[in-house]
Amino acid sequence: MNILFYLTPKCDCAFLEEDDTLRQALEKMEVRRHAAIPLLSKNGHYIGTITEGDLLWNIKNKYNLDLHEAERIKITSIDRRRDYMPISIRANMEDLCELAVHQNFVPVCDDNDSFIGIVTRQEIIKYFRNQLAAAENAVKKEEPLKVHPTREPAAVF
Repeated sequence: MNILFYLTPKCDCAFLEEDDTLRQALEKMEVRRHAAIPLLSKNGHYIGTITEGDLLWNIKNKYNLDLHEAERIKITSIDRRRDYMPISIRANMEDLCELAVHQNFVPVCDDNDSFIGIVTRQEIIKYFRNQLAAAENAVKKEEPLKVHPTREPAAVF
């Protein structure tokens, strides 16, 4: 299964770029209501993931901030606890699912390691829900089991 069918393209994703500030990150996460956002380099390569927790712990432990102060702090100066692992555009659904077990979304990069979008865990669940429904419909459409003509049918209790 081609993972591109489930990709939310970069143009529809919220993301931060390495020159963005802490204030921009806070505002983007508030407006889009995301708890985690991909972080990209100037040339579009995936750097990592910024989470609400990353921002809060850095504000608490490194900075004594108000919003004007937050405008001077580059987002790349924020320590990240862990990054969401990206996947290649050529990956299969099994690889995608393996990462989605531990991540709310999976960043997708092209052959040049440029970020092209994300696949959300929600899209993966929808895929498997549709697969299950298709399998159930196929079972319902099967003809009843035919009895071999030389044998008596078994009694049904």
